Amino acid sequence: MNELLLEYLPILIFLGLAIAMAGAMIGMSHMLGQQKPDPEKLSSYECGFDAFDDARQQFDVRFYLVAILFIIFDLEVAFLFPWAVSLSEIGLFGFWSMVVFLGVLTIGFIYEWRKGALEWE
Repeated sequence: MNELLLEYLPILIFLGLAIAMAGAMIGMSHMLGQQKPDPEKLSSYECGFDAFDDARQQFDVRFYLVAILFIIFDLEVAFLFPWAVSLSEIGLFGFWSMVVFLGVLTIGFIYEWRKGALEWE
């Protein structure tokens, strides 16, 4: 049992060092940084325009559209990396499966482009 716990010692040392370094960096930046707050720095920044008093007031839906499009095409990259790493092992079936996946995404991208979803006006 003691030998099993010794295998976790490097992980605990690494975790301890990471916590100590993070705490030191935060503490040093607080001590050495210039603290000059003003109303502009303390104001909240939301979606590129000044905050308003009523949370129920409508604002442009294009912010959501851009976020959704980013998530969709970001997931494409998340699938491409493991595919590229294991391409030699998965063979032709894996290659053509990814070609079909990229084809569907390309068709979706062209559809969004023609509908004007990427135009900000």
